[in-house]
Amino acid sequence: MQHSQPSPESGAPAIRIGIGGWTYAPWRGTFYPKTLPHARELEYASRQLTTIEINGTYYSTQKPATFAKWRDETPEGFVFSLKASRYATNRRELAGAKDSVDRFVRGGIAELGPKLGPIVWQFAPTKVFNPEDFGAFLALLPEQVDGLPLRHVLDVRHPSFACEAYLELARRHRAATVFTDSEDYPSMADRTAGFVYARLMRASAAYKAGYAPKALDAWAERLRAWARGIDPADLPRIGAPGAAARPGDVYAFFINGAKERAPAAARALIQRL
Repeated sequence: MQHSQPSPESGAPAIRIGIGGWTYAPWRGTFYPKTLPHARELEYASRQLTTIEINGTYYSTQKPATFAKWRDETPEGFVFSLKASRYATNRRELAGAKDSVDRFVRGGIAELGPKLGPIVWQFAPTKVFNPEDFGAFLALLPEQVDGLPLRHVLDVRHPSFACEAYLELARRHRAATVFTDSEDYPSMADRTAGFVYARLMRASAAYKAGYAPKALDAWAERLRAWARGIDPADLPRIGAPGAAARPGDVYAFFINGAKERAPAAARALIQRL
């Protein structure tokens, strides 16, 4: 089953659905054919889904040649999101992260070319919102690398971020806020950038596709609304719903929960869209 990729030339907002990473033993024989060589997993996954969030970039530095290899193994129109280095975000004073931010941004990610999607800056659940320090960090995030525009996403995980002051700061820097569908982290559907980034974390092994069909139907409608610039009325937010925003791209990833069901959930949602 191969899905057509959204055309970057069309100008219409793209709704991209994917998973976190592409290497996971329980996906062999359920998502990947048993006879598929391990070296061809990315090639296969990128033709079933429309985006993948790379987690390995959070833990270790990748070589420019690795990004080029990922670019070449995936079809035109496919997009990666990258989780930025933990050395930039897991620190007492975020204002001092300039070297780590620059090292990550200039470490070869530009090799992805048009397949470079959002960069996710994930913060520890213990990281408390400090407006001055967090604002200084956001000021360090570059708008482009080697002529490629960058889109930044903030994955904030402490309850102190659930406030208007944080939202205002994120909007000022045009950084999206992860909408996390989970009981474990703040769940804010407030739009802070011209695109939306959702991490869906409630997959259950009880369903073949990870979610009940009605739940997937509901997510399809929410993603369509976001792409049109409309905020879904049934999601939690901090501020009051604003006026309709401009249409924009939407990224949704099935991550955690019953991870073995993530590819099936992503494919089921793609089919609905």
